[in-house]
Amino acid sequence: MCQAEPNTSCPVSPTDDNQLFDPSLHDLLKEYSQISSPFSNQFPLLEFITLFHKSTPKTAPRCSLSLPDYPLSGLDRREELERCPPGHDGRYLALFDLAKALYGRFKKDGKIDDLNGAIALHRNALELRPVGWARSLSLHDLAVCFAKRYIELGAADDLEEAIVIAREALELRPPGYVGRDLSLHNLGTYLWTRFATKAEHCDLEEAINMLRATLELHTPGHLDRSSTLRFLVLCLSNRYENQRSVKDLEELVTLRRAQLELCPRGNANHVECLHNLACDLRTRFTETAEIRDLEESIALHHAALVQCPSGHPARSSTLYELALCLSNRHDKLGEADNLEEAVKLGYEALALRPSTHPDHDATLHNLACDLRRMFAKTEAIHYLEESIQLHVAALERRPPGHPARSLTLHELALCLSIRHDKHGVADDLEEAIKLGREALELSPSGHADRLQIFLARGLRKRFLQNTATGDLEESIALLRPALELCPIGHPDRSSALHELALCLSHRHDEHGVANDLKEAILHGRAALKFCPPGHPDRGIILYSHACDLWKKFQFRNQAASVVRLISRVDLASSLFDLSRRLWDRFRKHLMVTNLDSAICLATHALELRLPPEDVSVTGWVQRLSSGANSDEFFMPGRAVDNLCALANYHRARFQTLHDIVDLNEAITFYRHTLQFCPSGHPNRASSIHDLAQSLADRFRKQSTAADLDEAIALQQEALQLLGRGGAGYDISRRSLATYVQMRIRTQTAMMSSGVSGTVHFDVEQVIRNTIFETLKTMPTRLLHTHTGILCNRDAQVSHFLSSQQYSKLVSLCKTCDRIQQMELIHTEVSRYFQYVMLSHRWGTGEPSLHDVEGQKVYNMPVIGSFGKLQGFCAMACEWDYLWAWSDTCCIDQHSSAELQESIGSMFAWYRQSALTIIYLSDNWTLYKNLTSTNHKKDAAILAELERETGVESQFLSNFSPGMDDARSRLQWVSSRRTTRPEDIAYSLFGIFDVHLPVLYGESAVNALGRLLTEIVSQSGDISILDWVGEPSPFHSCFPAHITSYQRLSTPPPHRNANEQSSAISEGLSSLEALQDVPCSPTAWAVQLGTSDSSVRSDVYDIHSPARVPLARFFGRLLTLPCIAYQVTAVLLKDADPSTASYTYYMQASGLTPLEITLPVRLEDIVRSQGVLYLARPWHSKLLGPFAELDAVTEEQLVSALWTPFNALLLTQLPHNEYRRIASSTLITAHPIDRDSVLNSKIRMFNIV
Repeated sequence: MCQAEPNTSCPVSPTDDNQLFDPSLHDLLKEYSQISSPFSNQFPLLEFITLFHKSTPKTAPRCSLSLPDYPLSGLDRREELERCPPGHDGRYLALFDLAKALYGRFKKDGKIDDLNGAIALHRNALELRPVGWARSLSLHDLAVCFAKRYIELGAADDLEEAIVIAREALELRPPGYVGRDLSLHNLGTYLWTRFATKAEHCDLEEAINMLRATLELHTPGHLDRSSTLRFLVLCLSNRYENQRSVKDLEELVTLRRAQLELCPRGNANHVECLHNLACDLRTRFTETAEIRDLEESIALHHAALVQCPSGHPARSSTLYELALCLSNRHDKLGEADNLEEAVKLGYEALALRPSTHPDHDATLHNLACDLRRMFAKTEAIHYLEESIQLHVAALERRPPGHPARSLTLHELALCLSIRHDKHGVADDLEEAIKLGREALELSPSGHADRLQIFLARGLRKRFLQNTATGDLEESIALLRPALELCPIGHPDRSSALHELALCLSHRHDEHGVANDLKEAILHGRAALKFCPPGHPDRGIILYSHACDLWKKFQFRNQAASVVRLISRVDLASSLFDLSRRLWDRFRKHLMVTNLDSAICLATHALELRLPPEDVSVTGWVQRLSSGANSDEFFMPGRAVDNLCALANYHRARFQTLHDIVDLNEAITFYRHTLQFCPSGHPNRASSIHDLAQSLADRFRKQSTAADLDEAIALQQEALQLLGRGGAGYDISRRSLATYVQMRIRTQTAMMSSGVSGTVHFDVEQVIRNTIFETLKTMPTRLLHTHTGILCNRDAQVSHFLSSQQYSKLVSLCKTCDRIQQMELIHTEVSRYFQYVMLSHRWGTGEPSLHDVEGQKVYNMPVIGSFGKLQGFCAMACEWDYLWAWSDTCCIDQHSSAELQESIGSMFAWYRQSALTIIYLSDNWTLYKNLTSTNHKKDAAILAELERETGVESQFLSNFSPGMDDARSRLQWVSSRRTTRPEDIAYSLFGIFDVHLPVLYGESAVNALGRLLTEIVSQSGDISILDWVGEPSPFHSCFPAHITSYQRLSTPPPHRNANEQSSAISEGLSSLEALQDVPCSPTAWAVQLGTSDSSVRSDVYDIHSPARVPLARFFGRLLTLPCIAYQVTAVLLKDADPSTASYTYYMQASGLTPLEITLPVRLEDIVRSQGVLYLARPWHSKLLGPFAELDAVTEEQLVSALWTPFNALLLTQLPHNEYRRIASSTLITAHPIDRDSVLNSKIRMFNIV
């Protein structure tokens, strides 16, 4: 439990004596805090306060404090209490001090009677403080006592009492009050304690919210930040364990990083922080499969291990976790070195964890698992034997009832099953099945899919040995529910499907039930879909499925006996022969189902021919046709026949169904076939002819001139190979003539005159017009990604007019009506001129326009940032974009006019770009495995961007330039840094849709001031006046730096009615006290004048808001409508010239007393008899978006304006002008009551 005591300074709020805290007591306590640490026991506060009492007039107010245990003895305390009988002014303090003394003695001696006495005294003290801040101190300490008694005695009522009291203490410490962080922290820990005993998730949720709020107050540098982080991490860990929410895990990682920052190397907790962060990163890897998390976890564990030499208590844990990470990386990447190191570290961890160690069993288990993986990698039987021994030892330490017993049972059973497969010992299989059953019984319902699959596999193996039908039936019965537990996307679904297909196939062999074989084929086909080429299980699944297909054919043809094929080559040949029969049947009956089956069988047959090292047909064909591994045994004739047949099948299906995908597949297979037919091969001419026919078909479908040109060239080569009179010569000759005529017709259509010529001319002109309209809104210069040449607009147009896309477009337009023509032209032109933008941070040696003009970017030396530009163009080309834009070389930086136009258009250019590539200085990595090619539709990426940038996802996906919510837009860029400071303001021109001159050389302050002036002038927006920091010399209402908008502008929540009532009474007495304050170096009262009645002509009734004008600039003079509250009294509370911090109490008519902190002395900037105002800038939006300004009601005004707000502090200047005084913190003001809202007026202030 966090029991840190409250600070020694009183809050600004009035005391229960209806008077503000007395300044001289404040000064004395400040002196006390300097001579005695709040946590020391060397100077008795009671004696100190006694001295204060003697030196203070009896009419001065009293204040009580909650401090750590005082050094006075219990006897002294009791004597002091006796001197303060009931009714005495000091009795509350005496009760409080004695309670503190008893609690201190309890902590020292552990006597429960002292703790009970402290509780009783705190209760009595509370009765003397029914209201006020002092009550919160007693409530806080009483809650601590109850929590401590709960820890000592375990009585649930004490914990409940602690929570109730802590809630009341928190209510008395609203936002901004001293000690609120402590109340939040303690209530959060009490709620977590109750969750730990009752497992009520509502307690955990509330505890997390409390601790999050505490952490916001415990900013970096706060002494208690570490404690708050620790408890919040604990709560989030509990919630993650219960709910497995990745969001909680993400927050855990963030908090762990914050903990590590607080514990740098050399700190006693540094190794622990490294270890915990690494463990959470590995957990996140298991959830998201992001390898970078695992890599970072490994790096952190290595760093921790370096600081944990032999004998260090944390060394075994670090070794254990590092071994787990390396094992995970081996499973992910398949690198044997990782597994070897994991085994080595596992042995070392086991040596440091003897049998008495609480984690000995887990270390045995994980090392055994890694040894099993080593056996699978090396097939060295000693690894498997040792794995079994370690699992047996782990099982002994995990007796029945142990939560991890099921896991070890499963792993041991798996090892025994593998040894059975290796040596064929029946006892191993029997033991594996026995252990599998026990593991299954221990697994919770709904989470036993993997165990069910394993046990089913073991039963199927035993069936194959003993032909016991019961085993097979039980196996099928296990697999059906397991399949339901493995939905699409589950990693074990393919295994369940495959195993069920095997069992059904075996049952078909036993009983001859056709439906079993039919179902087996369906499941086998589904399993194949989840195991694409390259998957480690695809080969065995494909083989089993192919066997079932072969079986189906034999039974369909009523074979006398089923021929069981063992060899993959034999099976491939049989499937291919079967596909040819189906092909013949298709040609006879034209049934597409036969053709589909033929393609399926021929595809499986071809894949069965692939050796294990080849995962694709293309790679295999290229390797074999080039002569690589020429000693490899394969039948080239059968391979070519298979390839050629697949090409014919796909082309036939294209001719039937007209799906271009089939035609593309046919062309691919014809090209593969041609690679096996080099010059001189007898089948080369026929292969060339087949490929040419398919290319001509594709030209007819897509009108791609390159396809027709290649078809003509291929037929010309075929004629040369065949010679006159050769077989197939006439067919090739007629095909060549057809192709040439097709090209002639195409060219004739383009060159024809008359009516068609007019249409052709019109089409070309429309295309040109569309090009120019499209380019108008694009950057004037673009990089051509294929050549690396910088092109102006003329060159861009020239590229298109000479492209195949243009020729094809003109040709296609001749077959369309006018509406279709326009749609087609706009689509194709827009597609051709899609461009990619580079988003990056400027580095040294960035290439300029003059560096790359007339050059090929790809040919330039890789110096400075040229490599970045080359990589950008190459990546854009890789993503199939023809044009790219970079701000370094696509703008003439020496032309002020072009620079002005480019900056003004920059936002629009980025917005209409097809893709933005972000350069992160160390990589070009783009997001992979997206659910959508559009990042704006990917929820995960939007969430990540929102978290990192602070921009809400709705704006990331659907943003419109303009003035709406101007302050939020300023806050988005408040952390931005640019090479030229004024570019921060210039980059916002597009976001706000303003058009201002770009004046390079002006100060960043001036550039920001011009932008803010334009925003106010166009929109009247007052939200941009909410900032904290240094004022701008441009205008007092503007900040000097954009960073002043980093803090969100959110005043504290609306107080309830009781608090408001208290604020009213306290405010009245506060004003009375302030007026009597004498001037002194530490208690300075401003001599405030009264407002000049001659300047009150521009005053508007708040009940008629429609008449109030918006804020406007006239030159640099801001005319701002405000609800004004004149300051009537000011009191200096604290001054620290070394940090430029001056804190004042302030009273204004119509507002509750408040506290402000300024960076300068108020008396130095306010002229004698000057008038101060706390102003609430006015805009009709304050009443809500749907308010009718001509008929606003009193309830609407009260609801909207009787709320806390961020005030401006204004001081009057000569000539009816005002200046804003910047504050170090937000000035949060509260209207005192309903009447103060309804009686307020809106005044126009001229602010410089």
